[in-house]
Amino acid sequence: MLDLTLIPATNVTLPEIRQNLHLIDGESTPSRARPGTSTATHEVPGQARDGDAWSERRSPSHGTVVSRSQVGTIQDAEAAIAAARRAFDDGRWSKLSGKARATVLLKVADLIEANVERMALMETLESGKPITQSRGEISGAADLWRYAASLARTLHGDSHNSLGPDILAVVLKEPIGVVSIITPWNFPFWILSQKLPFALAAGCTCVVKPSELTPSTTVILGELLIEADLPAGVVNIVLGYGQPVGATLASHPDVDMITFTGSTAVGRGIAAAASSTLKKVALELGGKNPQVIFPDADLEAAADAVTFGVYFNVGQCCNSGSRIIVHEDIAEAFTARVVELSKQVAFGDPLNPMTQVGAIVSREHGQKIDAYVTAARKAGAKVALGGAALQVPGLTPQFYEPTIVTGVTPDMAIAREEVFGPVLTVLTFRTLDEALQLVNDADYGLSAGVWSENVHTCLAFARAAQAGTVWTNTWMDGFPEVTFGGVKQSGLGREIGRYGLDEFMDIKSLVMRIGRTRAPWVRPR
Repeated sequence: MLDLTLIPATNVTLPEIRQNLHLIDGESTPSRARPGTSTATHEVPGQARDGDAWSERRSPSHGTVVSRSQVGTIQDAEAAIAAARRAFDDGRWSKLSGKARATVLLKVADLIEANVERMALMETLESGKPITQSRGEISGAADLWRYAASLARTLHGDSHNSLGPDILAVVLKEPIGVVSIITPWNFPFWILSQKLPFALAAGCTCVVKPSELTPSTTVILGELLIEADLPAGVVNIVLGYGQPVGATLASHPDVDMITFTGSTAVGRGIAAAASSTLKKVALELGGKNPQVIFPDADLEAAADAVTFGVYFNVGQCCNSGSRIIVHEDIAEAFTARVVELSKQVAFGDPLNPMTQVGAIVSREHGQKIDAYVTAARKAGAKVALGGAALQVPGLTPQFYEPTIVTGVTPDMAIAREEVFGPVLTVLTFRTLDEALQLVNDADYGLSAGVWSENVHTCLAFARAAQAGTVWTNTWMDGFPEVTFGGVKQSGLGREIGRYGLDEFMDIKSLVMRIGRTRAPWVRPR
């Protein structure tokens, strides 16, 4: 019997089932008629029609239905794109001053903060993450909106005043146009807030498709956008599945850009769909993120950060520190310390504020996680802790034990592929060069970390590591000002920070001649 820290079911009354509709051209609306279905003669705005399809979301932790959402059609996606196209082309948002756009974004930030509790509750019920984490992500997202508002007011290009006395050139930044935004289930509101406010700050209009597993906080945000007086059609929300909604958002010719966060496999499909119209594509994809621990590090701090890095969001995080590369001299003792710390992490009912790790998002995903561990065992690895489904008293079986796998070799799938669960793999090294070889021998390059008291070691590692973000003596610290994104198969483009705003801009060069100084090209006869 594992000596784990478990928090059983909390005696809390769950709220009524939430009903989610699309937001198209400023109106909450049910799905358009599907081919071969009849349309009601007397429709009531905002109410579903007979025959409309709904998807139900059950709480991963509690097993009860917590939301019902309309399942969008191609017609819904096309209507949303058309609304965004009109809103961009007529200038109701794109032609506003940066001050005017910032004013709306700041209103949205205030409304987010005023609605943290109800949004966090829905986030927890749909995703399975702890309520304290949901509160932190919702309230923290308000700061992303405020930072984006500051960028809206300070947006500028370049000028070139050294091209000669008769030439002045400026480089302008203009909003790219209509942007499709497709977000995942693991951080529904946070990741949306890494994209949407920056697109709006740039002057773009948007169509958003949240994951069908976690749509509610996105729909609530749509309500807040209306309350903040965002013009109709500037942001549209279509619920449903990747087929057909996501595919339409990726391939439609009236969409100028698509930004997607999710798996690398789906990202490849989106890039292929977008290629038919050569629209801009921004992708934030998977990661197999290493932390390298040297003997001179603050080993207690490193062990705590490793524990946090692998179990945060039950490992369902693109930035999960899912593999550690530990110096041989300390590997055994360091791994033992991480095992002990892992036993102290509270797994259980996400509605209890003391819970640190909640449920796996779905039964199927839990089976995928377990398959990686089983395959590693068969390949010769050893499971130092966990390695099986976890039963929490009074809750569903959609939990997984904190798991640490040793004796891993670099060729094993568990060492190379994104497990997306509470599973840590341990590899060892002797020299910095060996560590960097292991770090860079991966298809992914989202983030990496190094633990050492030697600044020269940290800088040498940071320069050589193939990753979009490198942390030294910390893990997963982030700020709105500091841009985020990956290399290799971890994605294309950047989010947040000033570079995150630039993703949503087109560049235009304007060259002006002063006076009648241009020499004729055609020679007179």
